[in-house]
Order: sequence, then structure tokens, then C-alpha cells
Amino acid sequence: MNLWVDVARLATAVNVLVLASLAILWGRNYAAMRSKHVLGLFVFATFLLAENAAALYYYQLDPTLSVWFRTAVPAVAWQAMLALHVLETVGLTFLAWVTWD
Repeated sequence: MNLWVDVARLATAVNVLVLASLAILWGRNYAAMRSKHVLGLFVFATFLLAENAAALYYYQLDPTLSVWFRTAVPAVAWQAMLALHVLETVGLTFLAWVTWD
């Protein structure tokens, strides 16, 4: 079961890095262009970054929940969480590729 936890943590960490870089890029673009579309992308990235950072905190650092996630969460729940995190990573990677192309 620890494999599911580790892969979910890794996917969440990758999401945090990709979202931070996208938020920085879109924030700079908004400062330069003042486009509502770019502002929307920046706000989206910021909120999704906050969600992923909170998830990573709970998976890694929270004294109660990090232990609970490692020991008491059923494997089927981790498989579902893992699928969501990995799908999000794939989507964000594609979005980053399109943005930087």
C-alpha cells in the first residue's frame, strides 16, 4: 500500500511544481497584457496550486493525517486518489506544454 501513497505524493509534488511555474508565467503575462483570459488562467493555477500544496502537506507533514494516510486508508481509496492525481499531472503537463510552445 505504501507504493500507492508514494506515487500519489510524487504526482502531487509534480503538480505543485508545474502549477507554480504556470502561475508565475501567467502572472507575468497578466502584468504585461492585462488580459482577462490570462487573469483567469492565473487564478485557476493559483487555486489549484493551493489545493495541491494542501494535499501534499497532509500526505507528508501533518502529524495525524500523514500517519492515517500511510496506515489506515484502504488500498482501493488510494488507487482512486492516485488515479486522480496522475490524471491531473497528465493534464497539467499537457497544459504546460501548450503554454510554453
